[in-house]
This record gives sequence, structure tokens and C-alpha cells, in this order.
Amino acid sequence: MSKLANTLSSLVQAIAQHIEQARTEVRRTVNSAMVQSYWEVGRLIVDHEQQGQQRAEYGKQQLQNLSQQLTERLGKGFDVTNLRNMRRFYLAFPIRETVSLELSWSHYNQLARIENQSAREWYLRESVSQNWSVRALERQISKLYYERLLASQDKAAVEAEAKQYTTPLAEKAKDYLRDPYILDFLNLQDKTYQESELEQAIISNLQQFLLELGKGFAFVERQQRIRFEDEDFYIDLVFYNFKLKCFLLVDLKLGKLKHQDIGQMDTYVRLYDEQHKGDDDNPTIGLVLCSEKSEAVVQYSVLADQKQLFAAKYLPYLPSEEELKRELERERAKAVAQLAYKETGDE
Repeated sequence: MSKLANTLSSLVQAIAQHIEQARTEVRRTVNSAMVQSYWEVGRLIVDHEQQGQQRAEYGKQQLQNLSQQLTERLGKGFDVTNLRNMRRFYLAFPIRETVSLELSWSHYNQLARIENQSAREWYLRESVSQNWSVRALERQISKLYYERLLASQDKAAVEAEAKQYTTPLAEKAKDYLRDPYILDFLNLQDKTYQESELEQAIISNLQQFLLELGKGFAFVERQQRIRFEDEDFYIDLVFYNFKLKCFLLVDLKLGKLKHQDIGQMDTYVRLYDEQHKGDDDNPTIGLVLCSEKSEAVVQYSVLADQKQLFAAKYLPYLPSEEELKRELERERAKAVAQLAYKETGDE
């Protein structure tokens, strides 16, 4: 009886795997057909609209009539809102070859709403390469992921104008790290939490933190011990980036960034390189994640000279788009001011 039961169980497993694979293929086929079909509907609407019709008139009158007739003939799914979405989809992606069938219609419905073409193309590439769900894509767009990354690159460009020495790895790292990081998913808005609670909240929401941290990162360990002579040090969080081929050490700080925070991270990075970095690994990167940055510390500490050290601010809440844009503008202005100060000093 046991042998018969095992045989039956194996049969059930084989059938289940086959059906699940078939269902996956069906979903993929349906998604591909839906994306292509909706793109074509959008094209037909735009082509018809451009045949002498005024846009405002078309939007108010013709689209309503079109919706009514299509609904009568084809059923649900062709209300005015959906037709506008299909039209916007085509206008955002007028070249059919640029439409990746790896993404769903729901992905494209989010992407088409992005007005900035460069941002839209970047989110498209990241969605495909990072296999973002629709929810993950929507979240990254709402948090201005692209704009924050671009702001970090802008600051790197400002530093490059100052002709400071920067290692190739450090240049690449600036493309992966950003400022600020948004940690609203930790639910720590009451501002009464301790560093240990912040760390635990990150561990409890590790998947979301990795998504916010960026591409290529994998979690290694929390409170990892490194020893120097007779003294032990504990690093809050350790990650490894498979694209940069290096370790990332993260030190969590409440309040304003201090000189000793940077000095401590500098020690961690040096010790970690000696004790843990493999022959094939690039130099370790250190990131001090604080709730408030100090430009004086950034400018007058080893942070200004040690290209493997970074400091960034984290926000425990999701700011409005206006607040986030102001934050990014402040960071750009600070970078420009620092450049002007250095040029004045050199003179």
C-alpha cells in the first residue's frame, strides 16, 4: 500500500508540474497577445485622430462613441479610460520593436504615465532586467528611484569637474548608491525607535530593503564581528554586490552624521579588506546610513578623500513627490557649492 501511495504521489507531482508549466505558458501567451493588441488599438486610435480631427473634440466625443460601439460588439474592457490608456501606451512607445513582451500590460500602463522619456526607458530596462513586479515598478516610480539615482550621478559629475582622483570602482559604486534612501516600509514614523529597532525592522523587511538598496545586492550577515588585536567590532549589516564584485558594509546611525561615524566606517572597511576580501573581490565599500547628514562632516572628514566611503540620508516615511524633488535639488545645490568652495580654495 505504501509503495502504491508513493507511486501515486509521484504521478500527482509529475502531472501537477506539467499543468503548472502549461498554465504559465498560457499566461505568457495571453500577456504577449494583450500587449501587442493594445499597442495596435492605440495606434489605430492615434491614426484616426490625426485624420483632421481636433484632439479635444476627439477626446470628448469620438472616444465615447468608440467605447460604446466596441463594448456592444466585444464586451467589457473598452471603456473610455482603457481606450485612453491604450492611446497613451502607443504614444509613449510608438516604435513597436521597443515594446518588450516580457512585461505585462499592467507594467506598460504604469510606464506610459511617465512623461520623461529617459526615465521611462530606464524604468522599462530595469523592470525587465530586475524582473520587477507591477507593484515593485509602481513603488519605484512613486519614490523617484530614477531621479534619485540621477541626482547621485550628477554629484559624481560635479566631483569629476573638480578633477579629483577617483578609482574606477568608486565611479561604478556611485551609479549603484543613492541619496536619500526611502524606508517607509519599516513603519518607523513615530521617531522614537532605537538603532537596534531600525536594524531589526530592516531584517524583517529584507526583500523590500534590497529592492530599495539597488540591483545586484545580496544579504550576507547582520552584526558581523571583525577582530583587531584584542578588540571586537560589530558591523550592523553586510551585503555583497555581484555586479560590483565587492562587499558593502552598512552602519546605521540615528541623528546627525558625525566625524567619528566616518572614522569608524573607515576602520571597518580597512579591517574587512584584510580579513574577508577575496583575491577576486574589489575593495570593500562602506556606507553610513543616517537620519540627518552634515555637510561639514562630508567636506572636512576622510569622506572627502577616501573614495570607498559614502554617507547617505534615509527617510523613514514616503515623502510627496514635491518634497522628494526639493530634497534632490538641495543635494545638487550642495554639490555645486562644494565645488565652488574647492575651486576658491585652490586659487
